[in-house]
Amino acid sequence: MSKSKSPRPAADAGFDRAYYARFYENPRTRVTDAAQVGKLADFVCGYLDYLGVQVKRALDLGCGIGLWKEPLARHYPGARYQGVEYSTYLCEQYGWTQGSAVDFQAKQPFDLVVCQGVLPYLRTPDARKALANLASLTSGALYLEAVTSEDFADGVVDEQRTDPGMHKRPRAFYLRALRPHFHNVGGGLFVARTAQVPLYALERL
Repeated sequence: MSKSKSPRPAADAGFDRAYYARFYENPRTRVTDAAQVGKLADFVCGYLDYLGVQVKRALDLGCGIGLWKEPLARHYPGARYQGVEYSTYLCEQYGWTQGSAVDFQAKQPFDLVVCQGVLPYLRTPDARKALANLASLTSGALYLEAVTSEDFADGVVDEQRTDPGMHKRPRAFYLRALRPHFHNVGGGLFVARTAQVPLYALERL
């Protein structure tokens, strides 16, 4: 099985109109679409509803063209959505807050933080800072997608649609940083330990 991953370039100069036209608008070359993200959001929000995690404030950190915005609005009517993006081009086009997963700060943490396809494109010191920052930004749950070296070795990643400049770090790198702050509940979802959500033993990986 292969999965398409967002091939984020290392510098802001790569986040131009041509880049997003190729990887997000052209049906022949795009790495994902609204339908695919919608199914993922249905899973994430459905599981959080089952666990009893209420979402009134959601942060999409590295939001791209905002594919999570509509599904989150559908699942959480009235919730505040904040999109944060590094790309100057996208911030001008969509009105996102410009910022980085490494050091974006907010006055209060969020019930749900989504960080999809961002961390593997950061240098290792910055990735460590971003993981610590994600913990400080999350009061409820974090959805984190970060492809690992194991994913490449197992053939899960579609390398034809993935930025070759991505850092291939092992799964353990991410889990080691997340473990003090989150319960791993599977499917890329992590529930903040401070949220005090009751979890069955087999729900905690």
